Amino acid sequence: MIKQGDDGDNLYIIDNGELECYRYSQKTKEDTLLRLYAPGDAFGELALLYNAPRAATIIAKTDIVAFALDRECFNHIVKDAATKKREAYEKFLSKVELLDQMDPYERSKIADALKPMKFKKGDFVVKEVNKSFFLIYIYKLNNI
Repeated sequence: MIKQGDDGDNLYIIDNGELECYRYSQKTKEDTLLRLYAPGDAFGELALLYNAPRAATIIAKTDIVAFALDRECFNHIVKDAATKKREAYEKFLSKVELLDQMDPYERSKIADALKPMKFKKGDFVVKEVNKSFFLIYIYKLNNI
């Protein structure tokens, strides 16, 4: 059992079984069921990302099989993925003519602010907009 307030030391990925997630409220003095976890779900990332105590209590509803990923490994994977994504964005931005007068630091700040969006064939990508700036970068899914 994972208890609300405990130190968050692992990310858990459910392979088999079901769990319930509860949060205790000081205001109501009651536990509230937040969600159910099933195979393929994961929890515990917030405690690792923010070095914070567990935000909820997790109780096994059935026998479970779960995989744990410790803080060091999790941080390495997340930082590595973020670095690769940022490098790809910076490489793209260095080719944008409008931005070629910027120094690499300024372009890196833009790279940090980019938010990827996905569209399906036939979707409108941009309609009439005011005070917005769009960069359209088309990439294969395995690029980033």
